[in-house]
Amino acid sequence: MTEVLPAETREADPAAVWWRQAVVYQIYPRSFADANGDGLGDLPGILTRVDYLAELGVDAVWLSPFYPSALADGGYDVADYRDVDPRLGTLDDFDAMVAALHARGIKVVVDIVPNHTSDLHEWFQEALAAGRGSAARERYIFREGTGPDGAEPPTDWLSVFGGPAWHRVEDGQWYFHNFAKEQPDLNWDNPEVRQDFLTTLRFWSDRGVDGFRIDVAHMLTKDLTEPLPSREELTRIPIDGNHPLIDRDDVHEIYAEWRQLFNSYDPPRTAVAEAWVASDRVPRYASPESLGQSFNFDLLEADFDAPSFRRIVTDNLALAAQSGSSSTWVLSNHDVVRHATRYGLPPAPADSTAPARHGGEWLLGGGDEALLDRERGARRARAATLFLLGLPGSAYLYQGEELGLHEVADIPEEERQDPTFFRTGGAEIGRDGCRVPLPWTASGPSFGFGPEGAHLPQPGWFAQYAVESQEADAASTLSLYRRALGLRHDLQSGEQLDWIETGRDDVLRFRRPNGWQVVTNFGTEPYELGPSELASGDGEVVLSSDGGTAGSVPAETTIWIAPAR
Repeated sequence: MTEVLPAETREADPAAVWWRQAVVYQIYPRSFADANGDGLGDLPGILTRVDYLAELGVDAVWLSPFYPSALADGGYDVADYRDVDPRLGTLDDFDAMVAALHARGIKVVVDIVPNHTSDLHEWFQEALAAGRGSAARERYIFREGTGPDGAEPPTDWLSVFGGPAWHRVEDGQWYFHNFAKEQPDLNWDNPEVRQDFLTTLRFWSDRGVDGFRIDVAHMLTKDLTEPLPSREELTRIPIDGNHPLIDRDDVHEIYAEWRQLFNSYDPPRTAVAEAWVASDRVPRYASPESLGQSFNFDLLEADFDAPSFRRIVTDNLALAAQSGSSSTWVLSNHDVVRHATRYGLPPAPADSTAPARHGGEWLLGGGDEALLDRERGARRARAATLFLLGLPGSAYLYQGEELGLHEVADIPEEERQDPTFFRTGGAEIGRDGCRVPLPWTASGPSFGFGPEGAHLPQPGWFAQYAVESQEADAASTLSLYRRALGLRHDLQSGEQLDWIETGRDDVLRFRRPNGWQVVTNFGTEPYELGPSELASGDGEVVLSSDGGTAGSVPAETTIWIAPAR
C-alpha cells in the first residue's frame, strides 16, 4: 500500500486541501461558449453554461488564458496580466462568472503565463522604444548579434515552435523567445519582473480566484552568461538543476516567494506546475514550500497498455509521497491529440518520444478514416477515464472529452491558427484540432456554440456528439461522466490503493481504503470475475464504461465495484 497523505495534512482544514482529490475541468475560453456571436468564446458564454458544469459534477474549473492577447499563440501571448480581453468580456464579467461558479460549489483556477509576455505588452513596447542599455530592455533578454554588423543571431538555438529562438529589432539587437517571436521571454533575474508577478497573483486572488496553473513553470530562470553554447552543445548539458534554460534549481526561489503570498490567504491559494521535467525533479515543484502540486503527464503520454498504466500509477504515487502532495492525472488537454483519437489509431512507432502527439501522419493526411477506429478509440477512452477517476489524487478533464469528442483533423490551411503549423511550414500540424469550439446542439450555425459561426471550423459529425444529443441517452459518454463524477465522492477515501493480482497481464485491479474496487480490462478477451474475488466476498458493479456484470468485464472496459451494503 502506498500512503501519500502526510499526517499534518490529514488534520488540516478541508477547505485548504480541496485540491488534493478534486476533479478540475479545463476550459479553453475561446472555444467553450460564445455569448455575443463574434465566433470567439467568452466569459459571458461560460456564465451561461455554469449549470452544465454543476450538473457534470466537477469540483473546479481551470481557465486557459482570457487576458488581452493578439492570439499569436491562442492567448498564451499575454498583453496585460490584470485585465480581460475585451473580445472575451470585462472584469465585471469575470467577477460574475466567479460568483456563479462559487455559488454552485465550483472553485476557479486561472492560467498564469510567467515565462514570456506578448510583444504588445506595454513593457516590451517600452523596451523597443528605449533602446540599448535601458532599464526597460533589462526586463527581457536582449543581446547583440554575431557576425558582420551583428546580423546573425547570438546563437543557433531553435524555438519550441520551430525556427530561430532570436528575433532582431530595428536597432539591430536581438531578443530571445522560447516560443513564437510574438512571445519575448522575460528576464527573471530582474527584481521588477518578480515584483510585478506578485502583484498579478494578488490581483486575481483578491478577486476570488482559488488557484493558479503555472504555464511552463520549469523555464522561467535562465543563465545566459557568455559565451553562450551552441545548439549542439546545449543538447549535451545535463538537465540537473544547472542547465542554462530548463528546470533550474533557482526557479524555486521564485516559487517560495509565491508560496508565501498564497499562504497569506485563508484558505491558501493553490498552484499546479506545468513542468515537463524528469520524474525525480517533479517533487521540487510539488512540495509545500514551492507550488504545491505538479502535473503528471505520464498517462497522457502512454499507450492503452496495462503494464504501462500500472507502472505510471505506482511511480507517481511514490513521487507524491516524496513531496507530500497528491498526484494529478490527465489524459487530454489543449496541447495534445484528444485521447479518444489517440486510442483509436495504430500503435505509436517504437522510436516515438511523444505518443500523446502520435497521429501526425493521420493529421497531416487530413484524418484518414481508414486508419482511425473511432468506435474502439471511444471505448478505450471511456475505460481509461474510469480508471483515472478511480485513482487517488486530482483528475484534470479537458472540455469536450465528456462528450467523447475526437480530434478534428481536416482543417484548411487558411483557417489554421497554431503558430507551430506556420513556423514549421506545416511539418507539424499543430494543436488546432483539439481546440475546435464545442457542440452544444445538434444543429445551428455553430452547433449551439454561439449565435453565429465558430473561429475554427466544426465538422458535420459534431452533431452526434453534441450535448443536446447525449443528455437524454443513458448510454452516452456524457451520462457516463456524470454518473462517474457523482460516484467518485464515495470512491475517494484516503490517498492510497492496493493492487489486486488478476492473473492476466492485460487486466489491472485495485482496491481503495473503503473497499471500492476498480477493474480495467485492457485486453481483447473478457475477464471473468469469480464471486470470491469481490470485496469481502460480495459487492456490486455500480458503473461500467461499456457494459459488463459482476461476473465478467468485457474487452477494453473498466468497472467500479462497491462493497455490498
